[in-house]
Amino acid sequence: MAALALGALGVVFGDIGTSPLYALQTVFSADNHAVKPTEADVFGVISLVFWSITLIVSIEFVVFIMRADNDGEGGILALIAKVEDAPLRSLKTKAILIGLGLFGVALFYGDGIITPAISVLSAVEGVKVAIPSLGSLVVPITIAILAALFAIQRFGTHVVGGVFGPVMVVWFSVIAVLGLAHVIPHPEILKAISPHYGVEFFTNHFGTAFISLGSIVLTITGAEALYADMGHFGRAPIRRAWFLIVFPALILNYMGQGSLILETPSAIDNPFFLLMPHWGRVPMVLLATVATVIASQAVISGAFSVTRQAVRLGFLPRVTIRHTSAREIGQVYVPAVNWVLLAAVVALVVGFGSSAKLASAYGIAVTGTITVDTLLFLVVARALWKKPSWMVALGAAVFFTVDFAFLGANLTKAEHGGWFPLSVGAILFVVLSTWRRGSERVSSARVAEEGSVAEFVTELRGLDPPAARVPGTAVYLNARRETTPLALRKGVEYNRSLHETVVIISLETTKAPYVAEGDRLIVDHLGFEDDGISHLTARFGFQEHTDVPRLVKLAQERGVEGEIDPEGAIYFLSQISIVPTGNDEMRRWRKHLFIALARNASSPVDYFKLPRDRTVSIGSQIEL
Repeated sequence: MAALALGALGVVFGDIGTSPLYALQTVFSADNHAVKPTEADVFGVISLVFWSITLIVSIEFVVFIMRADNDGEGGILALIAKVEDAPLRSLKTKAILIGLGLFGVALFYGDGIITPAISVLSAVEGVKVAIPSLGSLVVPITIAILAALFAIQRFGTHVVGGVFGPVMVVWFSVIAVLGLAHVIPHPEILKAISPHYGVEFFTNHFGTAFISLGSIVLTITGAEALYADMGHFGRAPIRRAWFLIVFPALILNYMGQGSLILETPSAIDNPFFLLMPHWGRVPMVLLATVATVIASQAVISGAFSVTRQAVRLGFLPRVTIRHTSAREIGQVYVPAVNWVLLAAVVALVVGFGSSAKLASAYGIAVTGTITVDTLLFLVVARALWKKPSWMVALGAAVFFTVDFAFLGANLTKAEHGGWFPLSVGAILFVVLSTWRRGSERVSSARVAEEGSVAEFVTELRGLDPPAARVPGTAVYLNARRETTPLALRKGVEYNRSLHETVVIISLETTKAPYVAEGDRLIVDHLGFEDDGISHLTARFGFQEHTDVPRLVKLAQERGVEGEIDPEGAIYFLSQISIVPTGNDEMRRWRKHLFIALARNASSPVDYFKLPRDRTVSIGSQIEL
């Protein structure tokens, strides 16, 4: 538990843990310094910061939403999977909820692009405070650091977390001590814990307070990443690390920054680094840079987890996914996502150039994803958990009031950078929904082309002369139990021959992340064993890797009828070519997008771990 909690500090909390670097600075500098460094405004802001972190992160996510795990896995796709299982009365309502969930997933990827850029930039900008003459090197240094961060992802979350965990212990200890050093001489700042200061701030300066929420949201960035990374370390280690280390350290540091601003109003230029005595600012820049590199790790790991779930649940085509830990199955590395994220992050750093400009783009992605999380969680609580209506309504009143306030405040920044995550979200939403819709239509057309296994066997028995039976085992992959693999049908049609032992394997992806080994393989007795044809249904969780040769070996061990030879089996794949047609069921541009995605999907040979020297592809054409 201690090791997992330490690893969680190095991966899960990097994002939210480094928010003190830029959050309050942005609050007091946004919109031409609308928030003033006066006692009323400072107490109001610190009160809003405290209650935002408490309500959204501590209560909403850590206490409640993290309960909505899918066999240990978290993130918005886990919620989507639960909503798909929910017994909702209206299919249209379910479709709308899933659509909103997909948009939340798309916004999370936008967050994954912005977080590394703003985090590392904000830390490196500390150079301007410590050594002003090096200010022109901020962007090049940032890009170099980001390139190194993405390069080490291939070593795996467990390695990264093991290295970063101790650093984050130092980080949270240092920021807690810095905050405490300014709270002790000015303990009156602790009064800001009272919610009435936040209420008073809104009452006296509603417009200013509302706009400030667009920057205060920066204090809760990382809440969704915290939830998405749950599968890497588990709920209990994350909760313990949050309440025992992260939460107290963050609150102390924000209190310290508030106290410093009250004492020295000019400190609003960079209250975090000015907490530190002059002699310690250069070491603090170095520590902050390392910490913000770690901050980026939270959303990068979350992006890998979400991508893997999206592939399993049918929202993305197959991509290469590598397991990086022998002990933690949820720890994966997705090369394509890694390098696309790096390219987008570098473009963002060069395009915006400063953390202050990026702050405007940041909040919409965070608040949009959080709002969708809240909605889906409440649906799960009512429809699946059967919680009383009054309880769900109370939760909706509290959480939506806070979430919509933050979302509304951030939408005002759409033209000042907020357009970026919205654009990324829109593009990725189109990709996710197009792949899901196209896959469903191709699947329907394929079923009609394949025909039933019973009809195929009847045709096989009636061939004159009969099909020649060649020695050995042939394994055919098929999506469904009842239909004939296209490769099997076309092979007999072209060659008039069939292996003595034919094993058809249908792969079923469950909505749970993992499947118990005893439930892995189901032998389907279709009545064709005398013809040398067996059918197996193999079940995999959406977080598991599909290893077909291991299934064949498992089938032999379980005594499936027929002489199965796992070491010499030939694997046959049905390679389909998709041709767009003129029907109006799906727009033509979306058909071409789907075909482009299909062509760039990872090889099924690698995806299913098939031996290349014993794998044969047989082609067929499907109209879309």
